[in-house]
Amino acid sequence: MSKPAAGRRVGDKEALSVGTQIRGSAQKLNLVAGLIRGKRAGDALNILAFSKKAMAVDARKVLASAIANAENNHNLDVDALIVSEASVGKSITMKRFATRGRGKSTRILKPFSRLRIVVREQEEA
Repeated sequence: MSKPAAGRRVGDKEALSVGTQIRGSAQKLNLVAGLIRGKRAGDALNILAFSKKAMAVDARKVLASAIANAENNHNLDVDALIVSEASVGKSITMKRFATRGRGKSTRILKPFSRLRIVVREQEEA
């Protein structure tokens, strides 16, 4: 016997997208994620498109994926979507080394981050 299939991790009117290997620190990515939390999906795409932050490029890809998931997989109205959640976490850290003077070396840490975006269809009030 196999184990039962896992249920949805989000609600019925929500769609999810996760970027697992975004190159950069979680602190910098969280600054970008804070720009779009609670905004309408179309407005959030525009904010990320014209942001000067380098992390906005990857955040825009994850948001576009969440919008596409909402439209194609869950049949939600794209015009009524809002960004209900944009959470950031740490992923792996690549360890590299740099040679220094007198035969020594130092560590260079290259962090990766995770970005989880949930879009929700907002009811017309």
